[in-house]
Amino acid sequence: MKNKRFKNAIKCLSADLYHILSNTPEKIADSVQEIILRAERPLCVQSNSKRFYYTKNHCITDAILTDQMVVTSKRSVFDTFQNICNYSVYTRQNEINNGYITIKGGHRAGICGTAVVSDGKIVNIKDITSINIRIAREIIGCSDELHSMLSSENKGVLVCGAPCSGKTTILRDLARKLSYENKVSIIDERNELASTVNGEFQNDIGLCDVFDGYIKSDAITQAVRSMSPDIIVCDEISNYDDVKAVELGVNSGVCFIATMHADNITTLLHRDIAKRLLSTNAFEKIVFLITEKTLEK
Repeated sequence: MKNKRFKNAIKCLSADLYHILSNTPEKIADSVQEIILRAERPLCVQSNSKRFYYTKNHCITDAILTDQMVVTSKRSVFDTFQNICNYSVYTRQNEINNGYITIKGGHRAGICGTAVVSDGKIVNIKDITSINIRIAREIIGCSDELHSMLSSENKGVLVCGAPCSGKTTILRDLARKLSYENKVSIIDERNELASTVNGEFQNDIGLCDVFDGYIKSDAITQAVRSMSPDIIVCDEISNYDDVKAVELGVNSGVCFIATMHADNITTLLHRDIAKRLLSTNAFEKIVFLITEKTLEK
């Protein structure tokens, strides 16, 4: 069925929430991007640019109706969190400290609560108050147009766009396609590309070598030294350590395909980190992904 990823994602929910969401009309379920749980707040799903809420009389509405909404209890949030962790919170601690957990199927659960800080670092998140389950959308072939634009000499590409514009989805598919022609290393610091769970890739990443959970700059350096890749693919270049590692790779003859948050060239060039990244000469092309919200601006 078209909405099988939605049905797979809701399996991690508490029993009461699963029962409610399993009755979501297929037309809505097929377009849901996020399932949003907030303790003692209305149950919500995000579908494209629209939010839907569930009512006590088993209806779905795009408006909050006083005293008629299904409210997510603290217990439901707690039970869902335990399900996401397979009742072994300790084994998922590193992910929790980063604010998200990858679950079977490649979906990601963002976690929000009270941070426990030690020596300036988050060592735990307790009293979970919100969970945002982002449904994985693996679209095989979505990078075909971009792939056709690439140089046969493997010149770098920087893919830019606003949040939720599809950067990661396109990057994943492009890495898969390129891996059948080149040696490709994926730097998957946030586990969004391969979505590895217990050593098993939840997404089709072809013949790529995957550095899962590494700090991005460290992984780039290790990939260059140990895997001799033709191409390194990484999501979200965001700090100067990343840029230095990219520069090291470029000087070693590696091609980079990466992403960065920016919905247009003006926004991109206003960012100091972007200017520094472009000065490495790692990218022959910059590609911007256009969304409905971008067009509205």
